[in-house]
Amino acid sequence: MPLPESIHLEVVTPEMRVVSEVVDAVVLPGSEGSLGVLPGHTPLLTTLGIGELTYSRGGAVRYVAIAWGFAEVLADRVSVLAEIAERAEGVDRERAARARDRALQRLRERPADTDFKRAQIALQKAIIRLQVSQGIGPNEPS
Repeated sequence: MPLPESIHLEVVTPEMRVVSEVVDAVVLPGSEGSLGVLPGHTPLLTTLGIGELTYSRGGAVRYVAIAWGFAEVLADRVSVLAEIAERAEGVDRERAARARDRALQRLRERPADTDFKRAQIALQKAIIRLQVSQGIGPNEPS
């Protein structure tokens, strides 16, 4: 049986379908690290963390900010069910920058009522949204 030449990528949240495209490759923010997927990948199911999902078609790379969920990988399909997913072009950069600044302030000042873990997650989500909006991944220079 020949390997497929492309992957159908679906990214959905409880509110909407964020991506439905045929692509050449996908990189997912797995809960234990990044996971690259090419056509013909071995089937698997994985949990997602907070990070960026990237996908490419014909050399063009697109970015989506993701927070939590699951991904099912099949030889010719990647289905992502995410709690939060936002395309790069949909990110409100000013809002994300304000969220980053608020989270940093909470972490620096540590008021008695601050939930430290929650502030860390807010900071991580804001940073990923800013990176995705610029098309800059966590491992790329800014």
